[in-house]
Amino acid sequence: MQTKELEAYLWGAANILRGLIDAADFKQYIFPLLFFKRISDLWEEEYQEALAISGGDLTYAKFREQHRFQIPEGCHWDDVRKKTVNVGAALQKALRGIEKENFEIFRDVFGDAQWTNKRRMCDEKMLDLIEHFSKIKLTVAEVPHDVMGEGYEYLIKKFADDSGHTAAEFYTNRTVVKLMTMITDPQPGESVYDPACGSGGILLNSALHVKEQGKDYRTLKLYGQELNLITSAIARINMFMHNVDEFLIVQGDTLDNPQILENDELKKFDVIMANPPYSVKRWNQAKWVKDPFGRNIWGTPPQGCADYAFQQHIMASLKPDTGRSVTLWPHGVLFRDAESDIRKKMIEGDYVDAVIGLGKNLFYNSSMESCLLVCRMTKPKGRKGKIIFINAVNELRIDRTNAWLEPPHIKKISDTYWKFKDVAGFAKVMSNKDVLSANNGNLSVQLHVKQSNNGQKHEIENLLSLIKSNKTELNENLKSLFIQLKDLGIEK
Repeated sequence: MQTKELEAYLWGAANILRGLIDAADFKQYIFPLLFFKRISDLWEEEYQEALAISGGDLTYAKFREQHRFQIPEGCHWDDVRKKTVNVGAALQKALRGIEKENFEIFRDVFGDAQWTNKRRMCDEKMLDLIEHFSKIKLTVAEVPHDVMGEGYEYLIKKFADDSGHTAAEFYTNRTVVKLMTMITDPQPGESVYDPACGSGGILLNSALHVKEQGKDYRTLKLYGQELNLITSAIARINMFMHNVDEFLIVQGDTLDNPQILENDELKKFDVIMANPPYSVKRWNQAKWVKDPFGRNIWGTPPQGCADYAFQQHIMASLKPDTGRSVTLWPHGVLFRDAESDIRKKMIEGDYVDAVIGLGKNLFYNSSMESCLLVCRMTKPKGRKGKIIFINAVNELRIDRTNAWLEPPHIKKISDTYWKFKDVAGFAKVMSNKDVLSANNGNLSVQLHVKQSNNGQKHEIENLLSLIKSNKTELNENLKSLFIQLKDLGIEK
């Protein structure tokens, strides 16, 4: 099956639900059903192959050793398809049976959809969905892993498009993710971690990066934590759909309860890439002051903005020798006064490797400009004591409210990062000392890289964009202030 054909088939399932439930809830029904169909067809494919090898030995074909995972009796897709009443109950029983039989790998993977709630999903609609997915065999022979993975990613993006402002919670612009992997350059055998992994796109792109280099991506060790139960399930399914086995994705609050540990301490990683939720207003600041995992390295961020709590969690989770990270943030993290002491200590410790200013609309369903904060625990000799600033706000394509990086944009930015040299109007290498003395640790790219004048129209567009960005930042800071006042018992 071709990718485009698969995409149309998958999106057809969403159209069955349109008007019945909110578009933002499509994913909690369609992803588990799709995965159930895929693993049922894979099990059947393995069963038929074992029959052929054994000369028709039915017992041999059912041996656990013949299958990547187990489908208990009565829990196959075809078993549910036979039902005409109480379909949701039959489906729920099958999913729970599969999860129980494969608990180590499938725990919580099917999410928490209300399959038995007939007011939300009647038997007729459930049968329509099941019959739709039954039209095509999702075996490896019919739909290879790479095609299945691409189709699943397509579905994630389509749901992100349909979900409005909530999309940023589980989807990161894949062209930005590509740039992030070009900068961190994961290698075979290394560990990669995303503390706010969403649907798992950043982790998967790490594997793809290694694969594109002709190296063994299967030796890469992938780790992620995600707050939302449904989204964490989507991420795990995403790994299976791409035929990736070496991963650990857990559900939970990374700041309040980090779960990827080693000897009761934070596990350390070679590479960390993340698009954390920005400007989180309500988080456990009091607990952070005496954080049991030692993440309060350089200070406690303000109650109304947890950005530097996430950033310090990332730094505390890096290996001391090979550890490197890149984090996607709004520009405010580069210059806000409230976190200036933390920022200065990061610079003084020589952890900030690069600051890359990106253009608007690269955050999903948001017009804010973004930036990449690149850090290293131990810099190479030629980069020690220095930071490269790259002003790439114009390196993008925009179509209405959508924006993306073209391959030439990604190459230009990543090449500039690795060459670590000044480029007039685009990049500037500065010493930590100069950054601290000239602007008191302000990391704003526009302060350090003066762009050439490309005409009045271009200049006005930049000014308007800056005004909008500053307005958004001001609104965020005001909201943060009001929350802090309310916590003190002072109403606005």
